[in-house]
Amino acid sequence: MSLTQDLAKSALEAIVDPVTQKPLGALGMLKRVDVAGTTVHAEIELFSHASSGREAIEAEAERVLTQAGATSVELTFSANVRTRQVTGEDPCPDVKNVILVMSGKGGVGKSTVAANLTLALHRAGARVGILDADIYGPSVPTMLGVQGRPVSADGKSIEPLERFGVKIMSIGFLLDDPKTAVVWRGPMLHGALQQFLQDVHWGKLDYLILDLPPGTGDVALTLSQKIKVTGAVIVTTPQEVALMDVYKSISMCQKLNIPILGVVENMSYFMDPSGNRNEIFGRGGGEKAAEFAKAPLLAQIPMDSLVREWGDNGTPVVQAQPTSTVAKAFKELAERLSDKITLALNESYGGVAPTEGPKRLKILR
Repeated sequence: MSLTQDLAKSALEAIVDPVTQKPLGALGMLKRVDVAGTTVHAEIELFSHASSGREAIEAEAERVLTQAGATSVELTFSANVRTRQVTGEDPCPDVKNVILVMSGKGGVGKSTVAANLTLALHRAGARVGILDADIYGPSVPTMLGVQGRPVSADGKSIEPLERFGVKIMSIGFLLDDPKTAVVWRGPMLHGALQQFLQDVHWGKLDYLILDLPPGTGDVALTLSQKIKVTGAVIVTTPQEVALMDVYKSISMCQKLNIPILGVVENMSYFMDPSGNRNEIFGRGGGEKAAEFAKAPLLAQIPMDSLVREWGDNGTPVVQAQPTSTVAKAFKELAERLSDKITLALNESYGGVAPTEGPKRLKILR
């Protein structure tokens, strides 16, 4: 049997997407198939730039098309990120997903996780912004090496600063002295957060990452009232003393109907020069938090001096040392989180969530 366009199309449509466990044809992921002799050109649209299913789909496409008679297979991948439900009063209508990075506990590395997750999603090809919602202790400007004052091009909206292709906003950009304390009561904090969401020109983003402060106070409550969030990523460390506050943060999300997308166990272990794994802060905290949240454990991030060194230098390790072990852990976090978002949004829309036009993948190696 000679290779035809219909035969190639049928073979590709039958491939099962590893993320959703449904055929590409049923999901509308196969966008184009062209056959010239025994060469097949095809375009497959993923549900996220960081989809963990890409390599498996690519390998299976090569297999089924070769079996059908193809001698050359040329695949193009595009991405169309699923979007949260946006109401008419949403302050960020062009932002597809709003992700809260939170803990309830200070010192567990929320800002480190938020900054590296942001860069990992961007390097996969997504349009990403990060909002430093820790008004009293902003650290994102330091971690991303950004200084300067936001400006307004039209006198109405504020232009976020940018670095590494990521849009960034923080109260730290508005302070005359970075060592000055912000002494505000709740209403002023509430107003600042609303302005950062509504008056900042974020533009079209696939993901807006919000780095939340410790505790279970005004910030999370304000955000839950002002914007429809896609969900929260809960950060913990393995030890019990961290878990006591993390449980409270999980409970708050449940009370405010904020979906919990998953848990990240930061500073999970340390690999010494001889290759031994040392669990300095104990073990099992991430699993316990995930079980309590009824959510997946998305990642266990190892301790690595590279994280501290590059964070202090203003370049997250994902950007500075993308092939390092710890950077790869953040890359896997981005993949698992994007897969979780795809599944959650597809389910909430009863199948396939609404999207905008496809966006070409531009992956940074």
